[in-house]
Parts: sequence; C-alpha cells; structure tokens
Amino acid sequence: MGITSAWAITAHPDTFIAQLAPRMLPLLQAWQSDPVAGRLWRRWQEAPLPDFRTWGHGFGDDYCSGEAERIRDFYQMIGNFGPMDDMYDGGPDATDDFHLLTHVWDRDEDPERLFIHVCWKDYALASFFHAIGPRRAALLPGWCGNFLLTSAQVRHSLPDVEKALSFTPEEKAVAADQDWLDYSEGEESVLDGPLRAWRQAATAGLGLCGVSVHIY
Repeated sequence: MGITSAWAITAHPDTFIAQLAPRMLPLLQAWQSDPVAGRLWRRWQEAPLPDFRTWGHGFGDDYCSGEAERIRDFYQMIGNFGPMDDMYDGGPDATDDFHLLTHVWDRDEDPERLFIHVCWKDYALASFFHAIGPRRAALLPGWCGNFLLTSAQVRHSLPDVEKALSFTPEEKAVAADQDWLDYSEGEESVLDGPLRAWRQAATAGLGLCGVSVHIY
C-alpha cells in the first residue's frame, strides 16, 4: 500500500462554505448513497474489529478468514474515498486550477485552528474510527469523516460531537491504546484535534470542512 493520505478539518466563514458547497456536497452525497459504501459502514457498525495488535501481517494468520475479510472491508470503507479524491486537485477532468491545499486548507481563518494528520501507507481515519468505535462514529455528521458544515450546522452538531469525542480518563486510555498512529513531539492526536477544531469553530461562528484524501 504505497499511498500517502491526509485528513484535515479547516474552519471558514459561511460565505466560503457556500462557495465550496457546489463542488463538495455532490461528491459527499454520491458517496453516501453508494450501496457498497453503505454496506461496508453497516458491517463495521454491526461487528466492530478487535484489538489491532491481533490483526497481524496479511490481516491475521488466515488471510481468508471472516475476520480478515472484515478488516479488508474496514480499510475499503476508509481508503476507498470514491469521488472525494477529486477534492484534492479537481479530478482528472477538472477545467480549473482547484487544489485542496491552496484553495481550502491554506484558507483556514487561523492556522492554529487547523487540524491535519498526514499518513504514509495508512489512513488517519482508520485509526480514528477504530479507536473511537462504531457507536461514537455514528454520532458524527457527514460521511466517514468527511463533511461540509455551515456555522449553524457546526453549532447544532456540537452536542453530538461532544458525546462522540469526550472521554473519561479510563475511556481515553482505552481509545488511545487502539490509536496506532505515530505522533511527533507536541503533535495533536486524532482523538483530540477534531473536537478542539469543532469547539473553536462554534465559538468563532465559523463553518467546517472535513476532507480525507489520497495525496499520492
């Protein structure tokens, strides 16, 4: 799996969210209505995966086992972004110079509010969803970690996001134990960054754009 992926959450005024909506929302709606995407999501909701340390090389000792199939389905749910990769550079048929990095991520109102995690040969969303589990993940708006929300929608969704991403010390320890990502010193984890970004956007009266894409 020679890929590099990124998951970013950026804050913007409603005027910019409205400009971005015609480009992003149809992609989200197409992905969410895809029967395969729905089947993968439901399978994970019904059968959460075990401790990631048991997966082993090739997703376990028996590559053809039912558990190995569920792990592959989970990664397909996370890694098969469908049309969302078009958000990175406008897609192969783009007629403009749109690029997620310069036209969205660099336009965050305050770089201190930005949350981003870049992974090589992995997906930040995979570790995030596995760590928080299906019940908490189902409370998050959008689809599979991707969303475009106005400031009103950010405020409206904040209580559910608080429920999803607030932990007792014991719960946080369990979730952190299932977050397999490596972090540099001082780097914000996937368990902390999204809720912090949500709270700051709600306080500042800003909308949010969450996108997970392949960079390479």
